[in-house]
Amino acid sequence: MNLFDLTGKTAVAIGGNGVLGSAMAKGLAAHGAKVAIVGRNLQTAEEVVKEIINEGGEAKAFSADVSSKESLLQVADEIEKWSGGWDVLLNAPGTNSPTPFFELGMDEYDKIMDINLKGIVLTCQIFAKRMIEQERQGSIINISSVSSTTPLSRVFTYSVSKAGLNSVTQFLAREFAPNGIRVNAIIPGFFPAEQNRKILDPDRIESIMRHTPMQRFGEAEELQGATVWLASDKASSFVTGALIRVDGGFGAMTI
Repeated sequence: MNLFDLTGKTAVAIGGNGVLGSAMAKGLAAHGAKVAIVGRNLQTAEEVVKEIINEGGEAKAFSADVSSKESLLQVADEIEKWSGGWDVLLNAPGTNSPTPFFELGMDEYDKIMDINLKGIVLTCQIFAKRMIEQERQGSIINISSVSSTTPLSRVFTYSVSKAGLNSVTQFLAREFAPNGIRVNAIIPGFFPAEQNRKILDPDRIESIMRHTPMQRFGEAEELQGATVWLASDKASSFVTGALIRVDGGFGAMTI
């Protein structure tokens, strides 16, 4: 257990109020981390905090717009005042749309890119810079998608944004390594989160199952192991620039 003990660590969970983000944040808290839950909707962030506290953990809710540098700078100040600093940054914001390519408007394209890619760049700029200034070694964990490596139909912009996130992850792994900050990404398979429910009709579910060797969807809690492992400077001390699949074998399937 000492290998995965996060006692004394502070984690910032951007998008920690979402279905997947909240599960991962709870995993961090369960292993001893103090967690800042950051979401655009403060009410849902507070609900996650209550669940963590009820389980004996420590957490506080904050509100921010990940596409706004000014908003992120403000919330970084608030979290620093609360915790003194952080050792783990979990980037789990995300939005999606099933709009066909030729019907895609630039307003919709910009909204998805702003949250899924620009937001990651901004959070890494702001939160990693503070880590470096405080000489705090630690871990950045980005949440990607199976569509980042094998583009899926109906989610053009989402796939593009997540492919960009993979590139950002590996670029920053190289940039931040001298500062003792590891940067990795988790690639979840298909989980029953709100952002993919709207594109999961019966035919698509059947297709997904044909390409998933484990023949089922993932449960959000099944992302906790990889999250805690990447957050631990003992368990994953030599892991950076990695894209870790938690997808039931989806990425290993061909025909």
